[in-house]
Amino acid sequence: MNSLATVKNKKSVCSSWGHHQQSELDSLCNELRALPEIAAKTAIKLAASFCSDQTDLSLEQRYAMPGDDCAAFKNAEGFQLLAMEGMLPDFVRNDPRAAGWSSVMVNISDIAAMGGRPTAIVNAYWHSDEEASAILLKHMKRACDIFGIHFAGGHSSIQPGFTPHLAVAITGQAKTLLSCHHIKPGQRLFMLTDLTGSWHGDLPYWGCVQGKTPEQIRAQWNVPAELAEADLAVAAKDISNGGLLGTLIMMLELTGCGALLDLSAIPRPEGNLLRWLRAFQSFGFLLAVEPEKVSALLNYFQHSHLSCAPIGSFTSDGKIQLDYLGATAEFWNVNQQPLTAMGGKHALG
Repeated sequence: MNSLATVKNKKSVCSSWGHHQQSELDSLCNELRALPEIAAKTAIKLAASFCSDQTDLSLEQRYAMPGDDCAAFKNAEGFQLLAMEGMLPDFVRNDPRAAGWSSVMVNISDIAAMGGRPTAIVNAYWHSDEEASAILLKHMKRACDIFGIHFAGGHSSIQPGFTPHLAVAITGQAKTLLSCHHIKPGQRLFMLTDLTGSWHGDLPYWGCVQGKTPEQIRAQWNVPAELAEADLAVAAKDISNGGLLGTLIMMLELTGCGALLDLSAIPRPEGNLLRWLRAFQSFGFLLAVEPEKVSALLNYFQHSHLSCAPIGSFTSDGKIQLDYLGATAEFWNVNQQPLTAMGGKHALG
């Protein structure tokens, strides 16, 4: 084969590879957009419709409005944090042990995402079965003991015919606040996760507490607060229901910023990429980091079992642009397609 034919053949192979990667990325985007976990977030629009227009509010006033993982209220020590999570009725009915534990853990992660440390929870549950209710309470209390927070009671109602329901609220305190209101174009997007965890059966759930002592668990969930207090991050959001991309959409909605995301840079376990992107991570956060802090942040995790890696950057256009091995695609535009409609009226304000 002459040299000209060789060059043409290489170009043909590269073109074919490029088309294959683009097709894979487009297919992945379609699957992610169709996830029921992301679609479920649209229900938040109802609550958003009752919130005041935030355009003329001060930043401190916006901290107290819905939109971040917690409401934050300025006080003498920094910020008091308040959040609440509800468990799906089927989850409460079918697995009260996991529902009790998870109701505490997800609230702990909300506090952590704001740069805070948790102090106490209260709960409200309705059930038709006293034994199942006792399991719920036992594992809420177990989680509180492990995370080192107060189990402060709440409301109980057990009557025949009731559908099981559980909601748990939490308080915490942040010395230095992490908030998605702080996100600006040019900041770096990081992912913080624990790859020493494992999958929960066939579910898209990545657990990270197995085999760790209570002291290790508390220290791990305090890491975002340490990053805030060391000025190594300005915003965070925990990767929960909706996975990495659903979390990123909500992270961007408060400011109307966009993001460039390199899928190949994401720290992940071996296996299917889609499963990891949609995973509920018991410990996982997206971080916004100022460019001049990147080196110090990487150094912070140099000897840690946790993985913290740059996976992209924030932009000004509201678009989530994905890159995968050279192929690119627009996944979402938060300004044209609001998911929760929280805070969007003051985009980049």
